[in-house]
Amino acid sequence: MNCPTADHTAPDIESMVAPPSAQPLDPIPAPIPETKNSPPHIDEVPEGCIVLDEPTEDSFGYPVDMEQVTYATRQLADGTSVDMPLWVFTPGTDNMPEGQIPEGGWPIIIFVRGSAFHEQNVLDYLNYYVRIAEKGFVVAAVKYRASDDAPFPAQMQDCKTAVRFMRANAERFHVNKDRVALWGDSSGGHTVLMAGFTGDTAPDTPDYQPVSAEVKCIVDWYGPTDFAMMNHYPSSQNHHVPECPEGMEIGGVNVLEHRDLSRNASPMTCLDADRPTPPTLIMHGGRDLLVPFNQSCRLYVTMKALNKNVTFYKLGNASHAAYGFRSNRAVGIVLDWLAERL
Repeated sequence: MNCPTADHTAPDIESMVAPPSAQPLDPIPAPIPETKNSPPHIDEVPEGCIVLDEPTEDSFGYPVDMEQVTYATRQLADGTSVDMPLWVFTPGTDNMPEGQIPEGGWPIIIFVRGSAFHEQNVLDYLNYYVRIAEKGFVVAAVKYRASDDAPFPAQMQDCKTAVRFMRANAERFHVNKDRVALWGDSSGGHTVLMAGFTGDTAPDTPDYQPVSAEVKCIVDWYGPTDFAMMNHYPSSQNHHVPECPEGMEIGGVNVLEHRDLSRNASPMTCLDADRPTPPTLIMHGGRDLLVPFNQSCRLYVTMKALNKNVTFYKLGNASHAAYGFRSNRAVGIVLDWLAERL
């Protein structure tokens, strides 16, 4: 491509920049880990150029790579089959001087995005996955079967299968199969609680057996925990009719008229004083009008009564998934909590 000829004389830039060497220079060996302190320091500063001697560190964290994979193929009720995708976000180290894969591999976070148990838009939390992976975690964002196609326990079974898939492919993704956590929001919070509380016990699937689905810890953001009690607290939604999210999750029936199904699909019924439970972090907004705040209170007091390891944060002015949950403070609390347990 030819640039148009200007009507005026081109500026004499040679008088405004450092003089070139008389002869072409040989390349300077400069592996990335050595460039931080290696000579030569370039002293050239054209007039008007702003020099910043700080920062000297990359505070964003690791660069992040993403790969979409299939973790399972499921048969649906109508006889069709569907490939279940998993988006894996991996910290990169190639152009990060101090970055390296930790001994034994990266810790894993299986993240389940909420969707009222319907079809998920998994990648609308893309910014979360990248922020988490930047801090040195491999994030596996799971797509589960929607309740319209496969009601409970399909979602928790898909979550367990994703855990096993990542463990079975630990070498491929450079992960540590002994450092696995679950994190989910809303219906995803429900899913990770159910999967994390039951681990290798039923309801389960034969996929990737005998690899374990047990995890080290769980993060629940505003997940429903007791379906039958949701309509007894303030909410913008009816939580007991057959077409509501909870009704669809238990097969498209009235929640209050099928308390046995509701009870079986409620995480608290999976807690047992004699069975170990992974440490659990709960976060819920004090202005949540979709999943009542009381749902997390009920889970918290139940776990405390059973002497379980549980931490509960109320984001006083946060609503459902907003006004606080995208803050550095909230995400930082979770990442610090996970780092201590993974």
